[in-house]
Amino acid sequence: MALDGIVISNIKSELCSLLCGGRLYKIAQPESDELLLTIKTQNGQHRLLLSASASLPLVYLTENNKPSPLAAPNFCMLLRKHINNGRILSITQPGLERILDFEIEHLNEMGDICRKHLIAEFMGKHSNIIFCDDRSNIIDSIKHVSSQVSSVREVLPGRPYFIPNTSGKQNPLDTTMQSFGDAVFSKPMPLSNAIYTAYTGISPAVAEEICFEASIPGAQPANCLSQNEQLHLYHIFAQIFDSIRQQQFCPNIYFENNEPRDFSSITMSMYENCTQYDSISRLLQDFYARKSIVSRMRQKSTDLRKIVSNALERTSKKLDIQEKQLKDTEKRDKFRIYGELINTYGYNIPEDAASFRALNYYTNEEIEIPLDSTLTPSENAVRYFNRYNKLKRTYEADVKLVEESAAEIRYLESISAALDIAECDDDLVQLKEELIQSGYIRRKASSKKEHASNSKPLHYLSSDGFDIYVGKNNFQNDMLTFKFASGSDWWFHAKKIAGSHVIVKTGGKELPDRTFEEAASLAAYYSKGQKQDKVEVDYVLKKEVKKPAAAKPGFVVYYTNYSMIASTDISHLKLVE
Repeated sequence: MALDGIVISNIKSELCSLLCGGRLYKIAQPESDELLLTIKTQNGQHRLLLSASASLPLVYLTENNKPSPLAAPNFCMLLRKHINNGRILSITQPGLERILDFEIEHLNEMGDICRKHLIAEFMGKHSNIIFCDDRSNIIDSIKHVSSQVSSVREVLPGRPYFIPNTSGKQNPLDTTMQSFGDAVFSKPMPLSNAIYTAYTGISPAVAEEICFEASIPGAQPANCLSQNEQLHLYHIFAQIFDSIRQQQFCPNIYFENNEPRDFSSITMSMYENCTQYDSISRLLQDFYARKSIVSRMRQKSTDLRKIVSNALERTSKKLDIQEKQLKDTEKRDKFRIYGELINTYGYNIPEDAASFRALNYYTNEEIEIPLDSTLTPSENAVRYFNRYNKLKRTYEADVKLVEESAAEIRYLESISAALDIAECDDDLVQLKEELIQSGYIRRKASSKKEHASNSKPLHYLSSDGFDIYVGKNNFQNDMLTFKFASGSDWWFHAKKIAGSHVIVKTGGKELPDRTFEEAASLAAYYSKGQKQDKVEVDYVLKKEVKKPAAAKPGFVVYYTNYSMIASTDISHLKLVE
């Protein structure tokens, strides 16, 4: 995870400079695994967010407040009882672990000065916020961990607090050339793996950066380096951690397609598109704001995704059966020809014949026709014509069914693509309503139709100043194409895959080539081909796009179009809020 020990050290340095000596003014627990502390200092008021979420553990200073439940949870009430109005004496990080220890001084019920520790552990699914006394005994925690859950450490009231060392990793701040060599160069594994598995607080990305700075491939076996390479790598490693000892950090985020992909508190030379920050809290707030939206939208859309996934699986199985049945009808013309040839040459067929050979006048080849010896030639001909007619009827029915099933799959894939780009609850409301109208979800008799008036298409501005709109679901696609766009506007869509309708408003002007390319990139990015480098995109004047009668939302047809291969990189495009 990007929130490694180096980033925690950066956060600790920033929090120490701002919060030490401050008093805990308010303690809130807006989520079951999250605390929001308001701290008053001589320089003003600060809000500190601590989250022990299994998917997104985080800590940063924020200016935003969050609504709290009407009844405070027990852990929040306990903290208020003990440390509300307490003074933060120190903020420490043991070694380079992903742990922050807040030492807080307060007055107990008798008016005596006491000290407590609020310890935040940011360790993925093992993240926790633990409240301890000054003798390292656990008073309570935001998550209880019993011996049935973990055989290494219980996190329960009354148990001693300790940091389990289950991986045997070393502290990189205390390393020497000798210990570095023993820990890294003796391992028969890729060099980057050897580095981050040997030391605490180092993420895989930082290990790759160390190898990149040393100009040594991270995939090279660690036990196959020359002496000069070993010495050079250690000097790079020591230089980075000397900066960390001196609290010299360089917070930066790596972006890809306008989305934050990774971050670190050291310079990441291996990434090209990096943005530097002067505050690690500001970086984390920006990074996790986007990540939190994606994560929470994933959670909120789980039920809809399951409905769409099940429908896709069911329809795909149905399509397989229909295609097999359709394939079985391919021999129907053979039976028709058998019947015709029997009628043509039937006078030459002897009685009780099991087969006879005849010239196929369609191919000028002689073929052998099986016969039922108990039937007359004319009866055999009728039998073959009946089989032909039955297969013909089956073929005609199956062709229609296959087309309907394929169209349903395309429609469900379009909803799946819309779920991937949903950004808010209103988007999900629209998608749920679409599934209800399409018959995939039953509307409850007691519930009214939900209306999402705040959900709007995405609006981009091209490099040449043209407005580009992207539908986030099929309702918006229909609205953009048939109500919003005029006939002279340009319409874009990924070719033969589910995706958004993209409209470029021309205002009667001729579009430059760059705008065509940027609109095509948006159509490629907001499609099922988003993870590919290149996607083929169709584009046409909006007046050429038609909607068939009784077609599902988002389904259109067009018969004359242009195509181009477009990049899915939209990092240079400006999203208009």
